[in-house]
Amino acid sequence: MKPAKSVVEIWLWGGPSQLETFDPKPDAPRDYNGGLKAIPTNVPGMELHEWWPELAKCADLFSVIRTMTHRHNGHESAAYLMQTGRMPGGGEVCPAIGAVISQAKKAGYKGDLPPYVILTAAKGRFSEVGFLGAEAAPLVTGGQPNSQRFVVDGIVAPAGVNPAASNARFDMLAELDAWRPKEGSANAARAREFDVAGVEARRIAEGDAAKVFDLSLESEETRNRYGRTHVGQSLLAARRLVEYGVPYITLNHPGWDSHKRHFETMKKRSADTDMAVAAFLKDLKDRGLLDSTIVWMGGEFGRTPKVGWDPPWNGGRNHFANCFSMLVAGGGFKGGCVVGKSDETASKPVERPVSPQDFLGSIYELCGIDPDGPLANNKGKKLTVLPPQSEAGRLKEIYA
Repeated sequence: MKPAKSVVEIWLWGGPSQLETFDPKPDAPRDYNGGLKAIPTNVPGMELHEWWPELAKCADLFSVIRTMTHRHNGHESAAYLMQTGRMPGGGEVCPAIGAVISQAKKAGYKGDLPPYVILTAAKGRFSEVGFLGAEAAPLVTGGQPNSQRFVVDGIVAPAGVNPAASNARFDMLAELDAWRPKEGSANAARAREFDVAGVEARRIAEGDAAKVFDLSLESEETRNRYGRTHVGQSLLAARRLVEYGVPYITLNHPGWDSHKRHFETMKKRSADTDMAVAAFLKDLKDRGLLDSTIVWMGGEFGRTPKVGWDPPWNGGRNHFANCFSMLVAGGGFKGGCVVGKSDETASKPVERPVSPQDFLGSIYELCGIDPDGPLANNKGKKLTVLPPQSEAGRLKEIYA
């Protein structure tokens, strides 16, 4: 099996409910399922929640894990654990999976864009590059993907800004840079780093790499198929980044922290995301890219199985890490599989619990990176990619 070339992480920032995504419980009491239903998929015996009809039509392209589990119910600690495979604390901020994979694949990557791209905002819960520092820093695009063009902050100029106007802006920036720290001062080194970053940004902005973000080059039919939404157009950009060869792409998709009025929030978020992710997976498949691209989607934890109907929750679900779901596709993962079984209310794993280390270790392995091997860095840190773990925990049953 050839290692996956790219990874696309769809991070559902805040923690999506397992019951209203990939582990519906239609036979549970209303206090658990809200009176909602499951729907069949194109894979016999596999069901999704009724709010994911487009993914249900292409379930043969992905697998779901229904028994993710850990013990951290705070956003920061849970996100850190799910991104690094390490328990928080200990005075060391370790790099997230995006930084590790992009650095491991950097030598074989020939593109002008950084090997790690985030659409369109960083998680903000912790430093995603950890002690690797600036050398592993991603391009965090900013910008508005659901516009006439994907205007990326500092890389792609808005429509109507011609080369002469762009040059004028760089000239003005150079004049402002005249007010710089003197050599030998405390901030001189930082000023030099800023200069290097500016040269790199201009090289990208004036080269072919910037065209990756120009969604006006896509047909209206394609853009509409993904959905003219932030998540839809971001995933269309992600497909273009995969085609360009970027090793690691993250879409940070917020809005899943549904303490109050949970069902209203989930229904809205699910509609946009279902349409976009289904279009993305089918597009990768049709273009021959899915076999070489890992796609994973989920958040730091799930939501409490029992609904809080009374004020102030008014039908809410709170943080819940004991049992939650993930989606994986492509890059060496089989489609159409279900890993694990939860109890009748999605409260605890009954069969095949999966830890963050098991999950991340599987992604690393399919990318050709030994999870037990050394974590390369220039800081003199003697660490392995993941903490010591049992290889038996990895998701080998859904390796292609």
